[in-house]
Amino acid sequence: MGKITGFMEFDRKLPTRRPVEERLRDWNELEGKLSDEELSLQGARCMDCGIPFCHQGCPLGNIIPDWNDFTYRGQWEDAIERLHSTNNFPEFTGRVCPAPCEEACVLNINETPVTIKQIEKQTIDRAFKEGWVKPQTPEKKTGKKVAVIGSGPAGLACSQQLARAGHDVTLFERADRIGGLLRYGIPDFKMEKHHIDRRMEQMAAEGVTFETGVEVGVDVTADELKKDFDAVVISTGATQARDLPVPGRELGGIHLAMEFLPQQNKVVAGDTVESQIRADGKKVVILGGGDTGSDCLGTSNRQGAVSVHQFELLPKPPESRKDEEVAPWPHWPMILRTSSSHEEGVTRDWCINTKRFSGDEHGNVKKLHGVRLEWEKPTDGGRPKMVEIPGSEFEIEADLVLFALGFLGPEKPLLEQFGVELDGRGNVAADSKYATSVPGVFTCGDARRGQSLVVWAIWEGREAARGVDEYLMGHTTLPTSPMI
Repeated sequence: MGKITGFMEFDRKLPTRRPVEERLRDWNELEGKLSDEELSLQGARCMDCGIPFCHQGCPLGNIIPDWNDFTYRGQWEDAIERLHSTNNFPEFTGRVCPAPCEEACVLNINETPVTIKQIEKQTIDRAFKEGWVKPQTPEKKTGKKVAVIGSGPAGLACSQQLARAGHDVTLFERADRIGGLLRYGIPDFKMEKHHIDRRMEQMAAEGVTFETGVEVGVDVTADELKKDFDAVVISTGATQARDLPVPGRELGGIHLAMEFLPQQNKVVAGDTVESQIRADGKKVVILGGGDTGSDCLGTSNRQGAVSVHQFELLPKPPESRKDEEVAPWPHWPMILRTSSSHEEGVTRDWCINTKRFSGDEHGNVKKLHGVRLEWEKPTDGGRPKMVEIPGSEFEIEADLVLFALGFLGPEKPLLEQFGVELDGRGNVAADSKYATSVPGVFTCGDARRGQSLVVWAIWEGREAARGVDEYLMGHTTLPTSPMI
């Protein structure tokens, strides 16, 4: 794969990001691109490593060494064909996936890994520019009708695969636009929404019908869907946000991240949002150190926040794999990660527990009251114990507090209406073919596995489509991941 000695001759290279002072003035994507020659050299770094552990790192089972090699040789159409063979939406994963494939790269044992994610992104962007991405319509229609509920990456992938199998697919979305968290969770500076729109054009040509502004369970019942369709797929995501019920939670100016982020995405799309939650001129505190917290950070700074603090309950992660407690290669390491939003201005702190909020006479939040923590290592092999440090109590001014504390699973009213069984974590239970306890009803994505990555969502959507196709036809010819 690549050039046999390429990993010894060429260094890892990524495109530059736009200057902070420039990108804070708009909502456009902030990363540039490599030249064709530079990208070719990055493909040349892919080693003839015998066992490509990048496959192990990628839930989609992307055939990464092949398209790295095609990139090195300038065979761009071959590269996108191989990339599309396992991934419906490389323009999504090439922008918002954390790239577990790179962490699993053999070259990452003692060097810097191959720039897999950048090659992926530029390959699909080139394919769209050259007109190589075309609708894949089925040779014949089956006459079977499938309803897919939820248009995040899992629902999109499942719908596209089922349409290509010849089924009539209707994709229901309760929001006013298609895309789920891709549309209304991820800010435009990470992924501009025209990437979703052009995929919708392809999918519509392939036979997918989009129904927006329709909340299944309210506007149409579960029984109506089961009556009108031959199969139903629940891909609603894990949208039940974790809250923080401490004194003062009721004060104005305290919001869940998914109350804050979608509003700005709507504004960028040209909508008018009345009483928009904004950070202009405010002292912002974000609770939660993950990707959603980072998205809140980048959005707050672009809106004109005076200051932003980001607090995390857990300890500060180590900066590299060298720490003995970090998962060894090729596993995903829990190390300190600095996003593009962190580069734009923030004060980060760890081991912080929020005790309460206090406000002004108008009922608006003005201060967060917290305490510092120690995490005691267990002696019995159990979980670390959270211990408050005596005398470490503190308070910090806050005009806007955003909860980015993760998600607890799918919302329950719809699931109760379908009568599907849940697993021990409150997600929809399903068998190996993604079938639920209710005949003809399937599930995939975060609704089935809980809060996870975009690559897992796409993989689950593809695999659920196989399960539905086999249920309807008695067999399936839809492709599966090379990992299976």
